[in-house]
Amino acid sequence: MRLLQVLAGGLHGGAERFYEDLVVGLAKAGADQACAIRPFPMRAARLSAAGCRVSQFMFGGVLDIFTRRRLAKLARLESPDLILGWMNRACAILPEGSWVNVGRLGGYYSLKYYQRCHHLVCNTPDIADYVVREGWPAARAHYIPNFTPVDDTPAMDRTALATSPGVSVLLILARLHKVKGVDVAIRALASIPNAVLWIAGDGSLEGALRSLAENEGVADRVRFLGWRDDRSALLKAADVCLVPSRFEPFGNVVINAWAHGVPLVATASQGPGFLVRDGDDGLKVPVDDVSALAAAVNAVLNDGGLSGKLRAGGLERIRKEFSEDAVVQQYMDLLSTVRR
Repeated sequence: MRLLQVLAGGLHGGAERFYEDLVVGLAKAGADQACAIRPFPMRAARLSAAGCRVSQFMFGGVLDIFTRRRLAKLARLESPDLILGWMNRACAILPEGSWVNVGRLGGYYSLKYYQRCHHLVCNTPDIADYVVREGWPAARAHYIPNFTPVDDTPAMDRTALATSPGVSVLLILARLHKVKGVDVAIRALASIPNAVLWIAGDGSLEGALRSLAENEGVADRVRFLGWRDDRSALLKAADVCLVPSRFEPFGNVVINAWAHGVPLVATASQGPGFLVRDGDDGLKVPVDDVSALAAAVNAVLNDGGLSGKLRAGGLERIRKEFSEDAVVQQYMDLLSTVRR
C-alpha cells in the first residue's frame, strides 16, 4: 500500500502527536508512506527515521498557491493508492487524481473543508454521527479511535520538578486554553491536601493561571512545565491524571493515562464522556464542578483499592480497544478496503 499523509498542523497538539504516532505505526505494519508537513525539523526527523519520505511545505492561507501546486506535484510523483489528509487546512487542498482521498477528523469540523475527500475517518462515534447528520454518506464515514504508544523512558525524577517524594502528583497534559479547564483544577487543588499539580502545556492563559494559583493560595503547589515531549516520563511519575476539559472531542490524554496505568479523573465532556466508564477505568465529574473534581481526586488518593481498580480497568481498555496494534490494523483494513 502506497500512502501519502498530509498534515498542515502546528508543532504542538494532540492531533499532530497522533499523526506522528500513526505514521510510525503504519510504517511498522508495512505501509509505504510519504509525508507532507510544515517545516518542523524534529517531526521530519522522526518520520524519516521511520522510513518515510518527507516533504515540507508552508501550508499558508488562501493566497498560498505554491503549497497547493507543490502538493499536487508530489502526489503525481508518489502516485499513492490513497492520500490521508489531517484536519481542515490540509483536506481543503488535497489534490485529486487516480488515488482515494481520505480525511481524518478529530473534531466537529465544517464539512466544507472536506469536499475533496471520498471517505472520512472520525476518532469517536459521535463525530461520525455528526458528519452523517451534516449530510455525509453514512457508508463513507468510519470510526477508528486513537492509540498511544508507551516508550521505555523511566519515570520523571520528581525532585527535578521541585516536587518532594512524599506528596501526591496530579498531572494535566493540555494546552493552556479556556476549553481545557485548567483553572478548575487549580481551584480544586485548594481542597486536595498534600498534592502538587504538574501542568504540562503552553498557551496564552499561562499568566492568568499563575495569578489564579496565587489568589487560591496554591501557587507553591503548582508547577507550570511548558510544552513537553517527555509525556511518558511524566505519566509514569504521576499519581492521578486529570482531564478537566470543558470541551474535548476525543481526549488523547484519557488513553495516555490508561496506557501508562495512571488513575484517571475526567469531566464528562464529549470525548471523555464517551470513553470513560465511571468507576471502572476512571472517575467522571460534571464540567466546571470544582468540588466534584476535588472529591474525586481525594477518593482516588485515599482509597488504594479504588486506585488499583482504575489502573487495571484502564490497562484492560487499552488491551482490548486502544492498543497500537489494534488501531493500526483498523487503519490498514479500512485503507485496503477503500483503495481503488
